[in-house]
Amino acid sequence: MGIEKITQVFKDQDKKAAFMPYVVAGFPDVENCVQIIQGLVEAGADLIELGVPFSDPIADGPVIQSAGQKALLNGVTVKGCLGIAARVREEGIDIPIILMSYLNPLIAYGLDKLVEDAAAAGVDGFIVPDLPPEEGAGFEAACRQNGLALIYLLSPASSAERIELVAAHASGFVYLVSLTGVTGTRDSLSAGLAGFISRGRKATDLPLAVGFGISNKNQAAAVAEMADGVVVGSALVSAANESTAAVFTLAEEIVAGIE
Repeated sequence: MGIEKITQVFKDQDKKAAFMPYVVAGFPDVENCVQIIQGLVEAGADLIELGVPFSDPIADGPVIQSAGQKALLNGVTVKGCLGIAARVREEGIDIPIILMSYLNPLIAYGLDKLVEDAAAAGVDGFIVPDLPPEEGAGFEAACRQNGLALIYLLSPASSAERIELVAAHASGFVYLVSLTGVTGTRDSLSAGLAGFISRGRKATDLPLAVGFGISNKNQAAAVAEMADGVVVGSALVSAANESTAAVFTLAEEIVAGIE
């Protein structure tokens, strides 16, 4: 479990890159969320990012903000997110699950307890967008003790020094934010994405996953030519507003593009 399991995903790829869908925990509701995760795995997902709903998601665009608000109204908490992960494990899904959350809900839960409970629930690691490596030592140590990954983010504005710092502290993979701004669908990829990925390659041997703004199979295919992982969030969450079937159709199209 944990770091080793995530590492193995990238080693075992028969696609050009790993497909890493983002799901808002408890959206549209808990039952449908579980069904969506199951369907994404059947469609070819290699790793699930399970988003913890939060009232002030500074990096998220309107689609994920709205979904998170609905999940909060559904009563979904950090404990509830762990419950979803545990239930998915009980139903036989064994691909890595990464909990993606802002820091405040995790602190409120208690970081040491969180890491222990997450490991017990079958979670393999964390992405915390507002946790910089300078402030992550305690959380890193707790994750390391339990064999879980702590994945840091880089943006196109990251300096060479920043890239090296994140590379030195990250585990599992490094998350490259493809553009400056919030999550959401975009008509095209950033013109500077290839150069950004190249800068990351020079700093680390860890896999590089790219997220933010990837909305369709053509964009996913282009990212898969350059990176090790393709993260798709808002487009899938938007599809979930229509139906679970719409999520699965889009996921299958994206997988076809990556392959």
